[in-house]
Amino acid sequence: MTAPRALLADDERLMREQLRARLAEAWPELQIVAEARNGIEAVRLAAQQRPDVVFLDIRMPGLDGVAAARQIAQGPDDDADALPPEIVFITAYDEYAVQAFEQGAADYVLKPAERERLQRTVARLRQRLAARDDPQLAVEPSVPLQQLLHKLAGQLQPGRATTPYLRWIQASVGGAIQMIDVDEVLFFVSDEKYTRVQTASVEALIRKPIKELVDELDPQQFWQIHRSTLVNIKAVAVVVRDERGRQIVSVKGHPQKLEVSRSYVGLFKGM
Repeated sequence: MTAPRALLADDERLMREQLRARLAEAWPELQIVAEARNGIEAVRLAAQQRPDVVFLDIRMPGLDGVAAARQIAQGPDDDADALPPEIVFITAYDEYAVQAFEQGAADYVLKPAERERLQRTVARLRQRLAARDDPQLAVEPSVPLQQLLHKLAGQLQPGRATTPYLRWIQASVGGAIQMIDVDEVLFFVSDEKYTRVQTASVEALIRKPIKELVDELDPQQFWQIHRSTLVNIKAVAVVVRDERGRQIVSVKGHPQKLEVSRSYVGLFKGM
């Protein structure tokens, strides 16, 4: 495996320098390819540099670490099958960090970075990166990353936790506008301009992209299985592997097959 590459994002220069120094001790072969001073820079640099690991301070100006992680986890726009980087949160707030660590979908480093804790984080990251080349080494998290990030966002911004998820979709059907109950939606599929809303009987169009719908729909009900696809988990009939080893989702009440990209294969354990 080639030397892993990392991005550091923290608005405090001294914290970035300390983490860089500690990482050099704990993980000498790790290459720090870029540093960001805020979440907006982190998202841009992650898209440019394609790092294997992103270390994100939870509290940053412009865009906090959790919001940045949600964008980074979507993966690059020009490669739907590219795996997103591993996420590590840098935080002084135990209440966020402990949950991320226990769920296993992300890791954390408490400020200031302690050598022993950082070594455990590095060991977990090594295992996850190795599992990308050998799936037999993978240890699946109990909660998918997108669900964990939703939960962390609610903790970071308590007002978000009280904001209800979408219950109705206002969509174009032919020349008319129709209100569609989200419980009836089988899946959403985006192209360059529109997102298709598919029910058992209706195909409609909206202009809202998937990356916005991810934030507005209940992550317990709608799972992202591809950069351009959300599926209602209640509508999943079966998940199979095709001749190329890709996971393919069949939904109840519709003939279309939905491909699961590499970034999301862990959603369906044991497949």
